[in-house]
Amino acid sequence: MEPTILRTRRLELSLPVEADVDAIYEACQDAETQRYTTVPSPYERTHAEEFVPRTDADWESGAHVTWAMREGPVLAGMIGLYRLDGRGAGELGYWVSPWSRRRGLLTEAARAVLDWGFAADGPGLQRIEWRAVVGNVGSARAARTLGFRYEGTLRQALVGAQGRDDGWIAGLLATDDRTPQPWPVLD
Repeated sequence: MEPTILRTRRLELSLPVEADVDAIYEACQDAETQRYTTVPSPYERTHAEEFVPRTDADWESGAHVTWAMREGPVLAGMIGLYRLDGRGAGELGYWVSPWSRRRGLLTEAARAVLDWGFAADGPGLQRIEWRAVVGNVGSARAARTLGFRYEGTLRQALVGAQGRDDGWIAGLLATDDRTPQPWPVLD
């Protein structure tokens, strides 16, 4: 699969490049990012240096597609579709740089990624899942805003630097209305 550039009102989503390494390294020093995502902890500069070329290889294989979210020259975070199984499903994943949080950039980027993921000229997915460590309320609020339907808790299903965690799971179908849905864990 060839890397695709997506644009929103405030963001450009494009392949991470070597010039992003310093900003990736700095963003991944954040305790919340390390707690609630699969980035290594402690996060070393070599992790960022290895991540950038891996994203290019992942696009090529079609297994995972990752975009750097850029607001002008500022790296706002990473977003992608992962575990693309060739059977019409994938998983939305993201992290937002601490300096770019609480400004709606994530939902803006995610809408573009979801549109691309469901599009016939994209991967044409039928279902996109979202998963997060139980307690990651910010991520859950974003997923709810995007129209994901809360589907439950997966016991000890998520593996990260902290070990195994319970995970929330939600799904969005290509045919779903994308208006915010009620989530019992947030209401």
